[in-house]
Amino acid sequence: MKTILVTGAAGFIGAHLTGRLTAQGIRVVGLDNINDYYDPRLKIDRMAALAEGERFVHENIDLSDRVAMERLFQRYSFDAVVNLAAQAGVRYSLINPHSYVDTNLVGFVNVLEGCRHTGVKHLVYASSSSVYGANTSMPFSVHDNVDHPVSLYAASKKANELMAHTYSHLFRLPTTGLRFFTVYGPWGRPDMALFLFTRAMLAGEPINVFNHGNMERDFTYIDDIVEGVCRVIFKIPEPDRNWSGDAPDPATSYCPYRVYNIGNNNKEKLLRYIEVLEDRLGVKARKNMLDMQPGDVPATYADVEDLVRDLEYRPSTTLEFGIDQFVTWYKDYFKV
Repeated sequence: MKTILVTGAAGFIGAHLTGRLTAQGIRVVGLDNINDYYDPRLKIDRMAALAEGERFVHENIDLSDRVAMERLFQRYSFDAVVNLAAQAGVRYSLINPHSYVDTNLVGFVNVLEGCRHTGVKHLVYASSSSVYGANTSMPFSVHDNVDHPVSLYAASKKANELMAHTYSHLFRLPTTGLRFFTVYGPWGRPDMALFLFTRAMLAGEPINVFNHGNMERDFTYIDDIVEGVCRVIFKIPEPDRNWSGDAPDPATSYCPYRVYNIGNNNKEKLLRYIEVLEDRLGVKARKNMLDMQPGDVPATYADVEDLVRDLEYRPSTTLEFGIDQFVTWYKDYFKV
């Protein structure tokens, strides 16, 4: 793996992953159109921290631009592709559904076509814990059926898994989907709870706590996500010889296709998340208790046994450490 394409390289996970790969001596082509879903300044600063040079080059391309994507794949020879570019956010999908189709569906097929026609050895792509939707059996397992999404964002991520399987079947393109669980940490997204809570609490404003605080999440620290992604890149999936159409396993296939959860394997109550943040900030949160929003789910909890078995890796960063790292970064970045 000498050259890797990382889409969404200016994003939260993309920037961290790019930094890790270049530090390992791998050349990374980072695709990102620096859109304004949230403050572009944060994306620009993430990119600046990567420092363009021999090991990193930024390509400002929209994933849904078919012609530009074709040219990109023709210009470089990618050994692997990590697709992290996506229109994110469950709640935003209720407001602007078309952006999810443009990026998560049209953009993803452009990635698949690029990989297909240029002999990419492995496509790794971000799915989401949101695909579990109406499932209530905990912890969520990649071997469970996930045919009941409760948001367009979740449906688009499930669609990515289906599209990837089709290309693995038709063209023997090795693909691995990664279902991320509530990622947090330094350089995080401003629309995520930790960022929103920190900003409001330091400003003396109340925080919005949905489902009256009865939410549970498998909070996963960014370094754990990046470690998992790096290991997966070099673990090219092979056909599962035990797979049977009589009892189809959603996580594997007769073709080179695989899906993994990457989560902390430990659900935490949202109120405890807030307590840890209060302790680190030295500020008591004023809570605005609200009903659960449409498209959201009350709990997430990852079964990571496949990750442990196949990649010998189990995320384990504690909330205390992860939130402390975020607060330290936040205060430094915003000069608090």
